[in-house]
Amino acid sequence: MNNIFRLLADEEKFTDELFAFVTDHNADSRNERAIVSVLHEVAPQIVDVAECMIIDGVDERHYVADYVRAILGGQGFYD
Repeated sequence: MNNIFRLLADEEKFTDELFAFVTDHNADSRNERAIVSVLHEVAPQIVDVAECMIIDGVDERHYVADYVRAILGGQGFYD
């Protein structure tokens, strides 16, 4: 069954917040970010991928922007 809910997100702000999470070197403060608690509730798999980005050493915003664009489908929705 297809997901019947959609998450509307501001692509630029979402990218900024996710990039800040990925590049935060302090695990305690990183996991206290508001974006993390929201995503754990609505789309926990996004946090899983972001954590992989941390492990991979992603430090350029355009990689996070590409991911956000892919999950939002370029429309501002997460399916």
